[in-house]
Amino acid sequence: MVVVSIKAKVKWILAGVVVLVCLAILVLATFLNIRGEEWAMASGQKYSLSAADSEDHLTFLRQFGWEVDPEPLEVSEVVIPEEFSEVYEEYNAIQKSQGLDLSKYAGKACKKWVYQVTNYPQSGENVRATLLILDGKVIGGDISSAALDGFMFGFAGE
Repeated sequence: MVVVSIKAKVKWILAGVVVLVCLAILVLATFLNIRGEEWAMASGQKYSLSAADSEDHLTFLRQFGWEVDPEPLEVSEVVIPEEFSEVYEEYNAIQKSQGLDLSKYAGKACKKWVYQVTNYPQSGENVRATLLILDGKVIGGDISSAALDGFMFGFAGE
């Protein structure tokens, strides 16, 4: 019979326990898909920017009371310009009013998702919700009318 005796110092045992706990937390976070959610502020209201999938897109718009047809009208890639024209500066002013800023993404490509709004008060309007999404988060967008004399405003309304 062989007997092995190991003498361990208390601090090494505690260090091992801490390492095991950290590994367990990392594994749990990976399996539970815990992600650092980002937020923005508009009209004094904090809202989530999460947009990892189409269900997140719908949830994002519901934060502001918008209901949309779940099938997008358009999905395309757009590049935020390096230098903003006057029109783009005006568009970015809408973004800034809702706690976003497209100038941080100058030169980057993002996805543009356009949805048909189904609960706009004047039902005769052809109203759309546009989301600009990069790396699973909303970086910009608007609610607008496709009519020639239409309108455009931030997610929270006019």
